[in-house]
Amino acid sequence: MPQHDFDVIILTDSRYINPSAPGAYVQNVLTEDRIVKEALQGYGLKVERKDWADPDFNWSTTKAVLFRTTWDYFNRFDEFKSWMENTSPKTHFINSEELIRWNMDKRYLDDLSREGISVIPTRYLNRGNGMSVHEIHKITGWKDTVIKPTVGGAGRHTYRIGQQNIDTVAQKLESVMLEEDFMLQPFQESVITSGEWSFVFFGETFSHAVLKRAKPGDFRVQDDFGGTVHEYTPRQNEIQFAHRALQACPNLPAYARVDMVLNNSGELAVSELELIEPELWFRLKPDAAQLLAEEVVKHIS
Repeated sequence: MPQHDFDVIILTDSRYINPSAPGAYVQNVLTEDRIVKEALQGYGLKVERKDWADPDFNWSTTKAVLFRTTWDYFNRFDEFKSWMENTSPKTHFINSEELIRWNMDKRYLDDLSREGISVIPTRYLNRGNGMSVHEIHKITGWKDTVIKPTVGGAGRHTYRIGQQNIDTVAQKLESVMLEEDFMLQPFQESVITSGEWSFVFFGETFSHAVLKRAKPGDFRVQDDFGGTVHEYTPRQNEIQFAHRALQACPNLPAYARVDMVLNNSGELAVSELELIEPELWFRLKPDAAQLLAEEVVKHIS
């Protein structure tokens, strides 16, 4: 058996390695990674945090890498893919490389739909195909929509489109759409009226849920845009719906976040399935880190 210096490396990005004066946002990252690290160490594991892009670290010296706060990967996507190709033969990925590659591109929503999971209707615009924002609206007949890249996060290049701003958004995205694939969805009114729920699972076990709300006048629930997070006690049918989405994955994730809303017909629908580097709000429920640690142990034992 090969000798390893570490059992688990918790993956983050350079902004969260020894920040000089962390504000509240960065402090949440540090706090949650500390909670996870301590839970893993409670199993006697040797654990460290590293920037995924650290050029000096030898990834073969750790049994596993746990993707946590690699929140710059979608801005460095080609670099991240190359890093994965070079690193995956050297260590074990948690979640698995198959799941990460599947979950990178939001076309996975089509796979969920084929498995009978209700998702938000989506049309895809491949980069450089010449189809404009105006044309895809004419094809779908959708009047109030949201457009965003198929690979992305933190609300990057995400816009709500209506008749009053379609020309402006089309102009903003014209050059970007030559370089990236995009997706268009009808806007779901419940995002404003009810918010978006996130359900956190570790393996088959449901852990906790939160309700995310956009600030008044916005539709983006991310805290980057003033969104707020609230503890939420879910109904059993909501947990069951989220669990069915989990079972539609290519394999069972060690950790997963199922984001869902009420669609415009008033039914539950998956908005996103986060399997790479989701925020899991351990600061709201520190005990959940124990469930994650149990799953990590299963994957490396």
